[in-house]
Amino acid sequence: MASVSFSNIEKNFGKVKVIHGISFDIADGEFVVLVGPSGCGKSTLLRMLAGLEEISGGDIAIDDKVINDLDSKDRDIAMVFQSYALYPHMTVRENMAFSLRLRKAEKSLTDERVGKAAAILNLDKLLDRYPRELSGGQRQRVAMGRAIVRDPKVFLFDEPLSNLDAKLRVAMRAEIKALHQRLKTTTVYVTHDQIEAMTMADRIVVMHDGIVEQIGTPLELFDRPGNLFVAQFIGSPAMNVFEGTLRIENGRHRVEADGQQWPVGSVAGGTDGQAVHYGIRPGDITMVDPGQGIPATVVVVEPTGAETELILQVGETALTLVLHGRTDVKPDQVVGLAIAADKVHLFDKAGGQRID
Repeated sequence: MASVSFSNIEKNFGKVKVIHGISFDIADGEFVVLVGPSGCGKSTLLRMLAGLEEISGGDIAIDDKVINDLDSKDRDIAMVFQSYALYPHMTVRENMAFSLRLRKAEKSLTDERVGKAAAILNLDKLLDRYPRELSGGQRQRVAMGRAIVRDPKVFLFDEPLSNLDAKLRVAMRAEIKALHQRLKTTTVYVTHDQIEAMTMADRIVVMHDGIVEQIGTPLELFDRPGNLFVAQFIGSPAMNVFEGTLRIENGRHRVEADGQQWPVGSVAGGTDGQAVHYGIRPGDITMVDPGQGIPATVVVVEPTGAETELILQVGETALTLVLHGRTDVKPDQVVGLAIAADKVHLFDKAGGQRID
């Protein structure tokens, strides 16, 4: 296991800068997820750590040793790719053992490590099959097994579940997390799927346009997003966000928007008349009887079984509400909305930063 450090990392492709001075540390044994929309630089950052991309500026260190000029094979890392990258003419056993064969490891050591990895990943009965004879999930487990047998200091995962169907993604997510809890190897995982990030990470690094927007545990980012981008990116369904004006009277706060008075919990910052973005998560809105709360018109009702998702209209604002259970409300029906004031998030309209 090992610690990883990024210090003022920059990356240029020609005259275009895609990584802008990123710095953060990953602790020994930690599972860190880099998450963000396509093109934010997360895979590029991972590939620089892996030695597959040159570093334009700054330093990357593993266990306090700068690795900028080390070849990929000398960095003691193992990478699992989105495309599996298995050799089609080799069996599962041969694919998993390949890196040790290149190192001219003893056959007994190779057999031991392959056997151990196969047992961990339930591949024991598949060792003599070829990749074409495997399902997508089995191929991904072989790719993970190939990484495990190397016994690296750091595991790198580059969107490894993107090619799998929804049900298999959920299962593989649990397998990867369980694998980390068992091996305790430092892991850096890249995904654009914030559900993967929330369910797997010890800490999440949220990236956007080549910078780090916020770093924190999944619940820290969910409960206290530092800016508007993080607020709208983390959470599914996404946070409801709309523009309004902050009003402060006798120390009490509220937001005026769409002709309604929206409640706000305890806020230390902000000024009367300030233009803000008002944020409330779909699960923090409760439906009440008409005539109570904020009047809203039901637009769409989406039952999913254990929950029901509603899309409602308040003036010009569309809101999503998630109910635990079922409801008999219908489209075009008018209902009341009660807002959990202590769950409201306020962001400065000009800069997008959180108002505490």
